[in-house]
Amino acid sequence: MEEALILAEGRYKTTDGKTAHGLVRYSKRFKIVGVIDSTLAGKDAGEILDGIPRGIPIYGSFEEAVAENPDVKYLIIGVATPGGYLPPLYREIIKKAIKRGISIVNGLHNFLSDDPEFSRLARRYKVQLIDVRKIYRDLKIPFTGKIEEVKAIKVAVLGTDGAIGKRTTAIMLHEAFKHFGKKSVFVAMGQTGWMQGAKYCIVMDSIVNDFVAGAIEDVIWRAWKEENPDVIVTHGEGSLLHPAYPGGFELIASGRPDYIVLQHAPARKFFDDFPQYEIPPLEKYIQLIELLSGKKPIAITINSERLTKEEALQKAREIEAMYGILTRVPLYEGVEDIVKVILEDAGHLKAVVQQEVSANASQVL
Repeated sequence: MEEALILAEGRYKTTDGKTAHGLVRYSKRFKIVGVIDSTLAGKDAGEILDGIPRGIPIYGSFEEAVAENPDVKYLIIGVATPGGYLPPLYREIIKKAIKRGISIVNGLHNFLSDDPEFSRLARRYKVQLIDVRKIYRDLKIPFTGKIEEVKAIKVAVLGTDGAIGKRTTAIMLHEAFKHFGKKSVFVAMGQTGWMQGAKYCIVMDSIVNDFVAGAIEDVIWRAWKEENPDVIVTHGEGSLLHPAYPGGFELIASGRPDYIVLQHAPARKFFDDFPQYEIPPLEKYIQLIELLSGKKPIAITINSERLTKEEALQKAREIEAMYGILTRVPLYEGVEDIVKVILEDAGHLKAVVQQEVSANASQVL
């Protein structure tokens, strides 16, 4: 893998830094050698993120980062800002990187390749400007119904808010299914998934609305057709009820998941980036998912931000007792219990279907 630095100046420890967070936790496309954020210089990016050291240093400046990593090939814009704009402070750092022959990877709506200054510099210094959302912007695939051909167990992680850890939990589930001996494919629905190296990926919020359903169906169908997996794990974007980032409906409608895991942050009271909007009660999401999909979430997963380990585990037990739904804190408890429940339930469902088929056959005879 080529070495890459992540630019998250001033934002690594905020929800805007979720692209950086995903790459620090999991990256199969790039070898992450450092994060640039002067406010956290000298610390370990993993330890800052979730208390787990990962040997990825945080640098105070671009110059310091490249001095210690002279072979770095890519600079990744590690933030997802409201509206997808490039923070003005980042312009000069990007220009310095281009002049050193470093290519730029950008997941923002603000395309760097459309910027005359960046484009001119990129041509001059022969580097790439990779706008990930642009790769999928013109994807126009209509929904057909071929999703019904998919025989793999389809698991989707939805959330009560944006930037709440849906993709991370989905990847943990994907890895856990593999640990249990199942062939699992992870299907990414956003730009960070592409940066992480997901073979099957779309960037849902860059596609014309009329074709979002078809794109979701097609990428899941291709993953099944080409890999023949036992399980496909994917995740929603935004939140079912977020006023600015409403997502998840399309995934339920066109991805037709067999199981939905609901990611929740109990200590988070207001929607990400919109403190004037209170997050509705968890019960409302459970009811909504049941109404839309015909079944309750198979599990609830807890984002432990602003909670101690003890508080997060206590909250999980309370939620589990209140709603009768398996609830786990992935950071502290893993997701293996959720995988067991899904596999047991899927096996049970297959047995019921087989019994019904046998009974119908007997009636015909």
